[in-house]
Amino acid sequence: ECSRVMTRLHSGGKYGQGGYKYSGGTHGVGAKCVNAVSEWFEVEVFRDGQIYAIDFERGKTKSKLHVIGKAKHTGTQITFKPDAEIFTETTVFKADTIKQRLRELAFLNSGLEILFKDERVNEEEGETEAKTERYFYKDGIVEFVKQLGKNKNVVHPKPIDMSRTKDDIIVDAVLQYNDSYNDQILCFTNTITNPDGGAHLAGFRSALTRSINQYAKSNSLVKDKDPQITGDDVREGLVAVISIKHPDPKFESQTKVKLVSPEVEGIVSSVVYEGLMSFFDANPPVAKKIIDKSLNAARAREAARKARETVRKSAMTGGFSRLK
Repeated sequence: ECSRVMTRLHSGGKYGQGGYKYSGGTHGVGAKCVNAVSEWFEVEVFRDGQIYAIDFERGKTKSKLHVIGKAKHTGTQITFKPDAEIFTETTVFKADTIKQRLRELAFLNSGLEILFKDERVNEEEGETEAKTERYFYKDGIVEFVKQLGKNKNVVHPKPIDMSRTKDDIIVDAVLQYNDSYNDQILCFTNTITNPDGGAHLAGFRSALTRSINQYAKSNSLVKDKDPQITGDDVREGLVAVISIKHPDPKFESQTKVKLVSPEVEGIVSSVVYEGLMSFFDANPPVAKKIIDKSLNAARAREAARKARETVRKSAMTGGFSRLK
């Protein structure tokens, strides 16, 4: 069974057994593909007090599953060497790439501890021992957002955290404003990054715009002469992370860059709108700062539009004068 899981496509125990309620989808080909492009690939399974091992060479079984010792813990360890006949340019791993993903996973799963040990020693740079880094974030996504904005001047020191479960879909959305003019919104589904956003991003954006406008009007924080606050205005200086856990997510493609599950947009919109309105009601000074920032962005946008119109009218008038 272990040999089949590591060598044949479309096999594995992910579906129908409840072990992975919030899995990323058909990632089962990953271990098989790594095995196929490895010079050697070793698996050790620690369970039932025993250590089981199985070895492969370039995707083919070298030794069947056998016991190699006693185990005091449970888990699985996989060791492999990339095949230099396939990866002809380099087989050197980039530690920074691996660390970025491990750090991301620790942020998205609060309380999870991940240890990364780089046993490569560069004697030319004076290194004498392996380097170990620990990733553990008790506050999870809140700490993620803080780190994303750590070199910026924040409008409010404490990020706004909104979390709720509805219809088996877990929504975690955290945001914080800074005094910059750009926005950074990261989206994840079952800890998989979705760089093109999708349903969860659409729900977040609509709720953000709606809640800020609603609170501003209800509390007379905008005047009749002020321009309408748009989505672009409320996202100025925003840092946010949206993470959902979905038992059966649908993506635009196998690369999972965009979530298309239609029910997600309404659920995320509801969670974010209710969460923001509750936060604004409980924290009026912070709400006013955020609305003032959005309103200033709207005024600047409107002033820029009027300036462009003035320049365009002036150019047209000058053109007509020359024609005369």
